[in-house]
Amino acid sequence: MSNNRLIFKTSTSDEVYYFKDSIFIKFFNKRNTLSTSVLNGGIHNDLNFVFNHHLSQDNIDYLENHNLNDYLINLCSNYNFNPLKSTGLVTLALMKNLSIVTMMYKKLDVTAITTAGVRVNAVCAGDDASYYEENGEFNFGTINTILLINSKLDDNVLVEAFMVASEAKSVALNNLKIPSQFSNNFATGTGTDGLVIASNLDSDNSITNAGKHSKLGELIGKSIVESIHVAIKKQVWITASSQSNVLVLLNRYKLNINEFYDSLNQEKHSFISQLKIDSKIQENIAVTSSILNLIDDVEKGILKKDNAYKLANSFLQYCRGDTVNYLLAFWIEKFLQN
Repeated sequence: MSNNRLIFKTSTSDEVYYFKDSIFIKFFNKRNTLSTSVLNGGIHNDLNFVFNHHLSQDNIDYLENHNLNDYLINLCSNYNFNPLKSTGLVTLALMKNLSIVTMMYKKLDVTAITTAGVRVNAVCAGDDASYYEENGEFNFGTINTILLINSKLDDNVLVEAFMVASEAKSVALNNLKIPSQFSNNFATGTGTDGLVIASNLDSDNSITNAGKHSKLGELIGKSIVESIHVAIKKQVWITASSQSNVLVLLNRYKLNINEFYDSLNQEKHSFISQLKIDSKIQENIAVTSSILNLIDDVEKGILKKDNAYKLANSFLQYCRGDTVNYLLAFWIEKFLQN
């Protein structure tokens, strides 16, 4: 994408522009928006512009001693957008890795515009906190989505759509088995996500429910899931295929791998070379996933540890090759042995 270029137009003629390190959306209809931004965040019905902005390292260094809201005001002014009529998100993800997904059904039209990165900041709701805030602290968004709906939603329905979109984000990460970087749980998002939803107040199609039973809720969920999958693939190269690996799956329950290698009575280099091959075998992936599910159920109190221990060890007979068998036995002893 080149600078200052129109890259997408919605069914309601809203225009999506690429501006060097930002994506700006210009509304051509009256919109009500719900935004997590520090710039005109919350619910508004008088905004004309929405954006997603990439922060360079120089920007981050600058913001250590400056106010984010002031920075975003200046950003809008530099692009000749009225900051009083704008709201937007910031992220380290590159705008060239943007994903745009549109879902339609009869008169309904939903577009999700997403950037995403999950390698260092993925977290599960309820994980131990990374900081305690009293006087404000700057954070950058990692999974940012702008959701444009062509129909009219009252503010309460807009909030319901926001809730469904947030749940869909968790589904997208769970589909890829993205691990939290702060616990053994699967991630439900990152610690610094952003979301903007806008509906069309000029539409003659008024929607009174955006819940998961509704068609609008379905379109929101599907567009969010697909756009996040595409954005993650473009930004950090994580796909269902890349996650189909014993070593990747085991990384969620972290252990000292050098301790494992030191316990082996084998030549380390040869073992690792063979392990890389065996880790991609489907049977080994299935056994690994099953054992991790047992560990999960013990952690949640669903299974007793001794029962899970016996069952997990019985799964080892289905491994192909010795390397994964040895590795899984090490994990079983560490997490399921009484």
